[in-house]
Order: sequence, then C-alpha cells, then structure tokens
Amino acid sequence: MSGDTKQVAKQRVQVLFELAEANYKINPLLSRRYLETARRVAMSARLSLPTAYTRRICKKCYSLLVPGETSRVRIKPHREPHVTITCLTCGNQKRIPLKPITKLETKKEKKEIE
Repeated sequence: MSGDTKQVAKQRVQVLFELAEANYKINPLLSRRYLETARRVAMSARLSLPTAYTRRICKKCYSLLVPGETSRVRIKPHREPHVTITCLTCGNQKRIPLKPITKLETKKEKKEIE
C-alpha cells in the first residue's frame, strides 16, 4: 500500500474513534458500529491500531471500554502482576501485564536524579 493510502486510513480511524467516543452514551450501538468500521479500515490498509485505541475496544463485542461506565479495571498481584479490564457488556476480560521494576532500572533512575 502507498503512504497516501495509509495516511488516509489513519485519519479515518482517528475520526471514527472520536465519533465513537462522542456517541457512546447517546447511542451505544452506533458507537460499536464506528469502532468495528475503524478496525476494518485499519485491517484493510494493513495498519495496526495504536495501543491507546486497542485497549479501549472490546475484542468480543466492539464496545468502547470506559472505566467505571462500560468496563471494570482491577490490578491483580497474583503470579505476574497485571491489570484486568472487564467489559460490562459481554464479560470479556483483557489482561495487560505490568513490568516488574528491575535493579537496572532503579540504578538508572538514581543516576538521573543525581
């Protein structure tokens, strides 16, 4: 695909995501349709959606995940610490691993402070 096609696809995905955010309270079905269309546009242009967008879309029902309204966010410390985002529409869960702080990272932070 040419660069122009990808640029247009990025703009359309961004506009569709903004429309979905604006309409999710008024008409959740229309909001889902916008998100589904945005995902299809990105797939047809061979673009990956930014992580900021993918974390706010339910993979199962395409609803917009708004913490406290359409999703529940919990931090789980079991085994590997992770954040669990549960869609309140369909019950699907999304897990995002939390990186543990290593000794090397703390040394870098100490050097930056000094």
